[in-house]
Amino acid sequence: MKTPFWLAMVCLASSLPTQAETFKPIELKDQELANLRGRYVMPGRIVSFGIVMSSTWQNAKGDVIGATSTLHVQQSTPQPQFYVSMIDEKGTGSPSASGAAPTAGTGTVTGGAGLGSTEGVTQVVRAAGDNNSAYNNVDINVTKANEAPVVQPQGQVLAAGQTLTAANGAGALSVSSTGVGVQLNINASDNQGSSVQRLAQGGLMQNTTLLGNGNHINNITSLNVVMRESVPTAASLNGNLDQLKGLRTLGY
Repeated sequence: MKTPFWLAMVCLASSLPTQAETFKPIELKDQELANLRGRYVMPGRIVSFGIVMSSTWQNAKGDVIGATSTLHVQQSTPQPQFYVSMIDEKGTGSPSASGAAPTAGTGTVTGGAGLGSTEGVTQVVRAAGDNNSAYNNVDINVTKANEAPVVQPQGQVLAAGQTLTAANGAGALSVSSTGVGVQLNINASDNQGSSVQRLAQGGLMQNTTLLGNGNHINNITSLNVVMRESVPTAASLNGNLDQLKGLRTLGY
């Protein structure tokens, strides 16, 4: 009964050495793999590049504190700069739709010391309260066009090494630019928690800690790239390379 099965297995086994020899894999060294990483696009193909970072914290009373930081680079951009627009909204003073009363947070979250040294994209939400919502999101949008979109910078310029601050009933906000990147930090009032969104050293961190009730937090980053379909000339390659070199001063 099992003779056909074993016969098929023997035939298959007899053919393996020939196939294995034909498709023998080639081992690549670490140095070779490093050169094959798809990390770069020819600069002449990039019409424009932009980053939008937004962090907001809404407490149970409806107060909102936050900021939006934008960076837009194209051929006519003399120097890459982040622009910051503050978000300051006054609530009604009554509990939010979740029904949570606006009381001081009593929750406790422990651990997490290693979150400050992660690489790549890290999204964390730690909650020790009720009726909270936290949203971390990263968008990468790649479109094709022959011309860069018209973008009017909004807000205040964030210079290297500078920190912009704001505060209201929801908490205290700081937006800082250091030698390693840009960070949006929110410390909520009444021990409700904290939020950090950081873009630096090739990585993105979105970290929210909730200790109270009825809070709504959003950390959103969008990377927007417009690609040109035509083949670039040598002159455009050099021009775009010079523009992208300006990002080094911000830590990218």
